[in-house]
Amino acid sequence: MSGPTHEAGPAGSPGGSARGGQRARVVFLVRVPAARTQAFLAAYEEVRHLVAGGVPGHLVDQVCRSSADPEQWLITSEWSSLADFEAWERSPEHRDLVRPMRECFTDARSLRFLIHAQTPAAFPR
Repeated sequence: MSGPTHEAGPAGSPGGSARGGQRARVVFLVRVPAARTQAFLAAYEEVRHLVAGGVPGHLVDQVCRSSADPEQWLITSEWSSLADFEAWERSPEHRDLVRPMRECFTDARSLRFLIHAQTPAAFPR
């Protein structure tokens, strides 16, 4: 049995990007009351499609619901660099676009990580 594989990014280092900088993962842990779930998911869909369609540096995102607590949600996004995410977060477009989603939260926590290593997409068995 071998250990984890470290997949290098395009820049040649784990998590690197072709434009320089290290890929980043942004994590939001949020609480959404059951009565606001549909509004939250509708707002997330709007954000998801617009961001995926043209925000520089955005790679992928996910929304996940806790299996143990239906009011606990996790939103993750991956970016070419933390600077790309921070530029998007500072923009007026970001504030306007995410406002309907944020209005659904009763609590929110944001964490930012630099991607150090990952397994390849098709891990051999």
